[in-house]
Amino acid sequence: MLDAIATAGLSQCAGAFRFWFAGQRWEWSEAVARMHGYPPEPMTPSTELLLGHKHPDDRARVESALAKSVADSAPFCSRHRIVDTAGDTRQVLVVADAMVDEDGSLVGSAGYYVDLTETLAEQRQETLQDTLPELYAARAVIEQAKGALMLVYGISADQAFRVLIWRSQETNTKLRALAAQLVGELGSVEHASPALRTEFDHLLLTVHERIDGA
Repeated sequence: MLDAIATAGLSQCAGAFRFWFAGQRWEWSEAVARMHGYPPEPMTPSTELLLGHKHPDDRARVESALAKSVADSAPFCSRHRIVDTAGDTRQVLVVADAMVDEDGSLVGSAGYYVDLTETLAEQRQETLQDTLPELYAARAVIEQAKGALMLVYGISADQAFRVLIWRSQETNTKLRALAAQLVGELGSVEHASPALRTEFDHLLLTVHERIDGA
């Protein structure tokens, strides 16, 4: 079940997905279905359905990114707007890593939709209150990590902080440790490479695994 790997503390604004290159088959968690306005249950949407929910101004760009993902056998990653079944617009960040089969062959993309829409102010405030002591103690490294996310994903400082909190909560890793490890490993990303975004997605989704004692 995809929801077994969905977020814990921010389950309402982040959800998992899988995308198989062969046949362009999708699988969405309950959280991602809810973002698009569907009942909270796992879905196997078609590419046509997915593209139909893209904001008209973003649809061509997302369709091109998806086609390139399939052609290059690379993870599908994007930041764009979606329009749910009620007609409301949400801004989402799609972060993903390579998905391989039992033989280690690359077969698709697996990752998360992160809802960056400002709709969870109360929950964010509770999260911030729990995090503030640690935040003040580690402001410099957290600001550096936020800056990296802002640069790579083209998001605001608040949205970048939400992404860091999401990864911290889901991986049960201290925010300060996560930020420090992420900043420490930025040198491993080839900045001149056209695959910068894919490399950074991989780094973001696996950085917690290399923190001592995590």
